[in-house]
Amino acid sequence: MAFIDTSSKSTSGSFQKGNPMYIVMLTLVATLGGLLFGYDTAVVNGAEKSLVEFYIARITDPANFDYAVKIITQYKIMMALVLFLVFGIISGQIVKLLGKKKGFIAGGIILTILTVWIISFISKAIPTDAEALKGSVDTIKGFVIASALIGCVIGGSVAGFISRALGRKNGLFIAAVAFFISAIGAWKPEAFNIFGTLDVYSFVIYRIIGGIGVGLASMISPMYIAEIAPANIRGKLVSFNQFAIIFGMLVIYFVNYFIAKQGNDQWLVTDGWRLMFLSGAIPAGIFILLLFFVPETPRFLVLNGQEDKALKVLKKIAGDKDASVILEEIKGTLHEANAPWLSYGFLVIFVGIMLSVFQQFVGINVVLYYAGNIFRNMGASTDSSLLQTIIVGSVNLAFTVVAIMTVDKFGRKPLMIIGSIGMGISMFALGFTFFMGQTGGMLTPLQGYAALAFMLIYTAAFAMSWGPVCWVLLSEIFPNSIRAAMSIAVAAQWIANWIVSLTFPMMNDNIWLTNQFNHGFSYWIYGVMGILSAVFVWKMVPETKGKTLEAMEEIWLKKK
Repeated sequence: MAFIDTSSKSTSGSFQKGNPMYIVMLTLVATLGGLLFGYDTAVVNGAEKSLVEFYIARITDPANFDYAVKIITQYKIMMALVLFLVFGIISGQIVKLLGKKKGFIAGGIILTILTVWIISFISKAIPTDAEALKGSVDTIKGFVIASALIGCVIGGSVAGFISRALGRKNGLFIAAVAFFISAIGAWKPEAFNIFGTLDVYSFVIYRIIGGIGVGLASMISPMYIAEIAPANIRGKLVSFNQFAIIFGMLVIYFVNYFIAKQGNDQWLVTDGWRLMFLSGAIPAGIFILLLFFVPETPRFLVLNGQEDKALKVLKKIAGDKDASVILEEIKGTLHEANAPWLSYGFLVIFVGIMLSVFQQFVGINVVLYYAGNIFRNMGASTDSSLLQTIIVGSVNLAFTVVAIMTVDKFGRKPLMIIGSIGMGISMFALGFTFFMGQTGGMLTPLQGYAALAFMLIYTAAFAMSWGPVCWVLLSEIFPNSIRAAMSIAVAAQWIANWIVSLTFPMMNDNIWLTNQFNHGFSYWIYGVMGILSAVFVWKMVPETKGKTLEAMEEIWLKKK
């Protein structure tokens, strides 16, 4: 929110004279969007092996060749549609960024290249031998497991428009409903298959719907918190959203573990995974109910000429004395609410996009989505792999708390750089541990413990830096008049996430790469990204500690 800088006398008193409990309660409700973000994206961790066995693995059996033809054909069609949709979104962002003339030219070039590639992709013959079909299993597996991320790209891209047109609160409500529908549909995709596809792709579509909710929440939840938080604790409160994301992941890790304990491996393949997805309906329903009791943010109310309502909310947040001052400050910085996205130069857009891309290219969601798979590569059983996943989630949560407690004390850049270096070194070490393992990637017990230690160090480094702090920076670096431009950074983040999640099974399960590197190759790629991310933050990202959202305008104008 437009609270005065921390050096201002008004700011130091506004939180105390207002209602701190009210701010905390609003923050907790908004962070439920983050909790569902984590819950919905990590639920697939426990269900991944069962989904592959239930829907995909049998295509390598010659007796199921007709099914293999159908699943591969529909995969090609859905992938083509998804790529057109994603690149359509990218083209729309380019038009918004460059203007209609240049944007349409760039979009046309992208569309032409994409069309040529898709024609080649669809016309490629379906393999008939088991070895070639194994490659199709890995590819389709990546598509199904990462399907929610397609929705995340969509939701993240339209989040700016929805938050501006319908409001921050209504945007969160739409996200909550999407979460609920997804949980029900993914539970029984065959019962709710209204799409005319194979059941596996009915599941994919419902996961995409849930992903739309995640994409919306990923932008609007931290935006809502940033717009109701005083500047001197804004970093801490926005970081609570990341805490909620990690907490949601940890909760579903426990839920997955206890569901898996209710039956044997066969039960998990036929029924257990369904309950994992259905469980998400509970927090989604709670989120829907609580949103009826929170107000719209003062900044959005002022944008829409509802100054009286904005003042009432400000009085609850900041107290009667400072509410009017803050209202005038908000009004003074929203005079260019529809300014072109390049009003402050391309650098702010570039920094936002690269922060998002690096947050994913360091490989965190490989650990969070495929941890069970990674631990099984180490030789762990299904139950043990899920238990070890809980350990990873616990470390993630604990070090997120470290970030929350230090982000407003040490600043954003030092935490980001330290975290990048820690992640890079850990990923290189993890890759070498697998590389030195036995043929096929299996590790000795000692190597397994070392690999687990490196994963935990990596997770801790991410949790105290790029996890929460990246979202703090994204919520702070965009000036008020182009705040909707944050959507291009969020869209870039989800596209990068999708790319990483889609390609990891292809690299990790590829027979040639496994024979050469014993599952170590992909981790070296993420290690390189960790080091590059440290250099990027050091050279390109401004420190936002203690600065008001309004002050960011001056920073970017000077760099323009």
